[in-house]
Amino acid sequence: MNVPDDLKYTETHEWIRIEGDQARVGVTDHAQEELTDVVFVELPTVGDKVAAGASVAVVESVKSAGDIYAPVSGTIVAVNEALVDSPALVNTDPYGEGWLFTLKLDAPEEVAQLQDAAAYRALLGE
Repeated sequence: MNVPDDLKYTETHEWIRIEGDQARVGVTDHAQEELTDVVFVELPTVGDKVAAGASVAVVESVKSAGDIYAPVSGTIVAVNEALVDSPALVNTDPYGEGWLFTLKLDAPEEVAQLQDAAAYRALLGE
């Protein structure tokens, strides 16, 4: 299982990459593997304010649909429009081209409550 050391993780299998006062968010390799073939992604709207733990997107696969939760509070500043035509990017490159959205952090201190790679690996039983 691919669990990059430079990211933070949630118990609901989202990853977050901090880039200054913004954070890019996607689903983990484990999550995309559990979902199987992603066929649709419902993205949030740029400008939406979201609270940590709130459902902000939906990923649908041939097997199931799953809510994507905001790891931290903030305002959506970008969404990955490439997923509209190519939702399978979530499967093929979950930590790169398959990212979901970027938000501007409202409370940077919330990042400290997320799991590091070692804790996330332990959650997965690795």
